[in-house]
Amino acid sequence: MYEKKTLLMKRSNRKGPSLLLMLIFLAGFTSAIAQGTQEVKGTVTDSKGQPAVGITVTVKGTNKAVLTDQTGSFTIKASPTATLTFSAINFESREATAAAGKILAVVLNEKVAQLNEVVMVGYGRSSRKNLSSAVTSVKPEDLNRGAITDVGQLLQGKVPGLNISASGDPNRPSAVVLRGASTLNSSQSPFYVIDGVPGADISAIAPDDIASIDVLKDAAATAIYGNRAANGVIMVTTKRGKKGQSVVSYSGYVGMEQVSNELEMMNSDELRAFISANGQSLSPNDDKGANTNWQKEVRRSSATSHNHNLSFNGGGEHTTYSASLNYTQKEGILLKSELERVIARLAIEQFAFNDKVRFSLNVSNARSNADNMPQRNSVLQQMVSYLPVSPVKNPDGKFFENFTKTGYFNPAALIEYGQDNTKFNNLIGSFNTQVKLPFGLTYDFNLAYQQGNSLHGEYYGSYYSNYNSANFYYQPDPPLVHSLLNFGTNGSALRNTYQNTNKIMETFLTWDKKFGGHTLNAVLGYSYQDNVTGEGFQTTATNFPVDNVGYNNLSLSNPYAIPTYRINFGSPGVYQETRLISDFARLNYNYKDKYLVQLSGRRDGSSVFGANKQWGYFPSAGAAWRISQEDFMQDQKLFSDLKLRASYGVTGNSSGFNAYTAQIISGTLGSFYYQGTTVNAYGPTQADNPNLQWEKTATANIGLDFAILNGKLNGSIDVYDKNTTGMIYGYKVDPMLVPNGNITANGGSMNNKGIELMLSATPVKTKAFSWTSTLNLANNNNEITSLTNPLFSGGDSVRLTQPEGGGQTGSTLQILKSGRPLGQFFTLKYAGKNDQGVSQYYDKNGKLTTSPAIGSDYFYVGSPQPKLLLGFTNTFRYNNFDLNIFFRGVFGNKIFNATRADLFRPSTAQFTNILKDVAAESVTDVNSYRYSSRFIEDGSYVRLDNATLGYNFKKFSQYVRTLRVYASVNNAFIITKYNGIDPEVNQGGIAPGIDAGNFYPKTRTILFGVNASF
Repeated sequence: MYEKKTLLMKRSNRKGPSLLLMLIFLAGFTSAIAQGTQEVKGTVTDSKGQPAVGITVTVKGTNKAVLTDQTGSFTIKASPTATLTFSAINFESREATAAAGKILAVVLNEKVAQLNEVVMVGYGRSSRKNLSSAVTSVKPEDLNRGAITDVGQLLQGKVPGLNISASGDPNRPSAVVLRGASTLNSSQSPFYVIDGVPGADISAIAPDDIASIDVLKDAAATAIYGNRAANGVIMVTTKRGKKGQSVVSYSGYVGMEQVSNELEMMNSDELRAFISANGQSLSPNDDKGANTNWQKEVRRSSATSHNHNLSFNGGGEHTTYSASLNYTQKEGILLKSELERVIARLAIEQFAFNDKVRFSLNVSNARSNADNMPQRNSVLQQMVSYLPVSPVKNPDGKFFENFTKTGYFNPAALIEYGQDNTKFNNLIGSFNTQVKLPFGLTYDFNLAYQQGNSLHGEYYGSYYSNYNSANFYYQPDPPLVHSLLNFGTNGSALRNTYQNTNKIMETFLTWDKKFGGHTLNAVLGYSYQDNVTGEGFQTTATNFPVDNVGYNNLSLSNPYAIPTYRINFGSPGVYQETRLISDFARLNYNYKDKYLVQLSGRRDGSSVFGANKQWGYFPSAGAAWRISQEDFMQDQKLFSDLKLRASYGVTGNSSGFNAYTAQIISGTLGSFYYQGTTVNAYGPTQADNPNLQWEKTATANIGLDFAILNGKLNGSIDVYDKNTTGMIYGYKVDPMLVPNGNITANGGSMNNKGIELMLSATPVKTKAFSWTSTLNLANNNNEITSLTNPLFSGGDSVRLTQPEGGGQTGSTLQILKSGRPLGQFFTLKYAGKNDQGVSQYYDKNGKLTTSPAIGSDYFYVGSPQPKLLLGFTNTFRYNNFDLNIFFRGVFGNKIFNATRADLFRPSTAQFTNILKDVAAESVTDVNSYRYSSRFIEDGSYVRLDNATLGYNFKKFSQYVRTLRVYASVNNAFIITKYNGIDPEVNQGGIAPGIDAGNFYPKTRTILFGVNASF
């Protein structure tokens, strides 16, 4: 360009000054146009020569920006002298000067892994290197893969100390427990915060919309959330738009699922042979010459699932936006179970006043339609106990039944003539205003609104009336006890609808100040939350003219024509209003990135507690020493980072209680005969307790973070001691002092001690091949240290979990006992068989007996608490291929296999089916099925949870920026000694580790997916 200009100038000297001036003007004009229209092209690679994907390339001083594609290439319009900025979270930023007609080659250096990650903490964010608390972050690419609709399953095996158990039911959330159970009163799940909205429903977020998940584990991290943080806090951040070119993205998959395992029950030939060999016979009412596998009859041969997510992201100089629409449909492997969900999300950020003010609007709405298998647990029990010699249907096409036997129902008929559906709608909306003020101050004002609506319906056709005389029980999950059901006459329906709303206002002021080597960050805020739950109603009806209206037209029913029928309006106390008011503060001090101190405190007031004790105080303190920043560490080459952390704090628990926990409640108290008429008695059914106060959990944590070999190996070790005191529990009191003789009070305590290890390594990284590996291990020891209150009696040694198998009335499996872990198994101790081949047990004095006493001859015989949790991920990349393999393991826990006990009945094989391995048992052993240590099994397992092979296309087309296709298999195989369907039984609640005929089968899934951006 400039050489051409000089040549023209020389020629122009011969033709006069006017021509010279004209040519100079034209050359300058041409140069100016060229400077504004040139396309600058280039490639960006990392230090190993690998393409750097998703790097933001910005023309400095403008809002022009693009992202590099899968090959690391980019094209952007800029003047030849413009400065381009290259930035990304995992790389050090770099600037380069644009050059017209020349392809830029830019090399970015990786930041030391993890150290510069931005971590979300309560009411703010921090870089990982400056954390003094225990926080584990999970990126979207590290979340579990597959046909997953529950966020809990996304985190299985990814966070040390996070114990997550899930069945194959698409409509049931996972049980999530962090660092052991801290209470007897709530679900024990962590507290979720989504985009700054506390207590948000995690089901309102699509997995594809998640940008990061930060798990806050110790009290220094969680105390800022005070009363709701005893079980840990999980911070979820959704994706946001970026300034620059708009991006349209699509991700989707389709999967096929098959049951991964089933119980080995006897088939017809095996059962007939066993019965014949033992001198027994089948009833002709049952034996119709069939050979039915009832487990297959109640499930699909294969289930399909598919998911589609379409998102739009972008922004201009002062506005960014992100919108997405997600649709998922997942069939359960059991008949009539299915989940269909649509989630729409919108996030807008608007900057004003020279970007000093930011307005943020976030709206997410999830609409779910959940079909459940009717009377699920009854079907699960009947599918293994129903005799295989009976057919599904009679020759006339009607379902086979034998109504002469109690508690014996055709499981296929239960499914056919029942309906169970729930529709959910979850709305989360939030509006944030952030103002940057002088003197390093920032002011945030947040408003949030959450609304959850449910519409539930059940219908049991007139066929179910046949079961009314056959002892049909509702079978809840442990530890609840079954209850007798009556299905009315000519069909029975239930319909309810409820709405929950949360209104939240939070405002806080943040101060950031640097002076010399000192850095201060302070937060001071206020929070107000108003909750209304259970706003709605329920009703039931019976006596319908036809069955096909189901639960949709209750007006056709005539329940009043059935004198014995009573309409069920639901449980009392469903509607509740609660309020939470809080003040909170946090101070972070940093001296030269070497010495870090954090202090925080929260003052909470909640209406759920006694009038005298509604306020609680939750302080915390943490400190860290970045040893690697010391002068004496500068000459060593081993550690690129080394940090020692220590923290102590107190958090609280307000979940598991309601608006009436501390209040006096009156209701009916039986009836009495007065002047020839039966009159209902009315009086106090629950005593008030004005001194009922917060459960508090104090946690001490010591941690070590390290990075060695220039970041090739990163890791952290945490040791913690967590104590819950003032645990709320029910106690007995003299009825003369307290109405009804029962009171809810503080008194119990629980302890969890553990150690966690996380390692992340990159053993190999070349231009064509890389291998990264992540290992996390966690050990936790749980112990109930007290269940008593000095003012009241009882509390300790409470037996629970009563599956109520045939002949097991009064038998329990677990006990709440001081000095024992939560879920401690407490049952008969099996001692083999006597000379007559009858199972015998130890009595309380250690003597053998075939007639043990329920309760008094019980022993402590194992714990469901795992001793070790493992997650092991390996990712291999070769050119455009990537392979991810993820193993997950649980070790050292026991499972009470009550399902096996109930099927271990050689003496009654002519009435109900038995397991194949019962063939070696004697029919004279009338004790073989008793709940005892015989049926407590090792629950350890290692599972290949996921293997995914993907291919990334380079420069697929001018319209497609990125394209990736992949194939994935979930639950490929499992290594275990457990004899049940699957060892991943529920680990949450107060009855963990129980398999009692309620396990929804897990599946093996093969799916194919695609990710594309345009």
